[in-house]
Amino acid sequence: MLDSPFLKDNNAFEPYEQHHWFALIFFLLFGFILIVSTRTYASEKQQILIGKIFAVFLSLVVIAWTFIKYILDDFNVKTDLPFHLCNIIALSMPFYAFSRKKLIYEILLFWVFAGTFQALITPDVNNGFPHFTYIKYWFAHAGVVVFMLFATFVYKHRPTIKSVFKSFIALQVYVLIIYIINNMLDSNYFFINKKPDAATLLDLLGDWPYYIIVAELIIIPFFLIIYLPFYLTRNNVK
Repeated sequence: MLDSPFLKDNNAFEPYEQHHWFALIFFLLFGFILIVSTRTYASEKQQILIGKIFAVFLSLVVIAWTFIKYILDDFNVKTDLPFHLCNIIALSMPFYAFSRKKLIYEILLFWVFAGTFQALITPDVNNGFPHFTYIKYWFAHAGVVVFMLFATFVYKHRPTIKSVFKSFIALQVYVLIIYIINNMLDSNYFFINKKPDAATLLDLLGDWPYYIIVAELIIIPFFLIIYLPFYLTRNNVK
């Protein structure tokens, strides 16, 4: 079983090369086709069902990844619990899809576009396609971006200026909980205790703990930039 290309390490991933561009192009096309076709051809009931199926699939990818790590005896409680932000987002998607609560959308929208942007540009993954960690990584990052665009253009949910601060407050609660967990497990979820080993945009913000302080200072301005297109198109919603 370990000889399966789905499980055997291939260390084939290099930023801005074949496996990187394949993932970006795949999710770009997948998201475009999914959103346009659902808006054009699906009834409201069908749109809701498609969103539920997509959200459940995203969460199951993260759960399956955790389970596979465990059965392969490769599970480490310090690194493999689904506590990184993008994993938490993927696991939260069904709660939003089944309830369609505006508050959940407001929180997740800014978390997704602020938290996953750098993960798409500077991915922290070693194995390329078809390894299961590669598949999980891109569904937990690019997949959640597609889902939030789906929620915006199909469910027609949109944030307000208050959403920026709701999402910010929720993020602080999440950071506090993860900080406590990290201290209990001697872990580094959400990269609060140190920066990831791979090169990321966090490298531009200085060493620990300065990158955390700088990140906190720029979160609201960053959220406001994300909100700007919604504000500029607020009178053009159909």
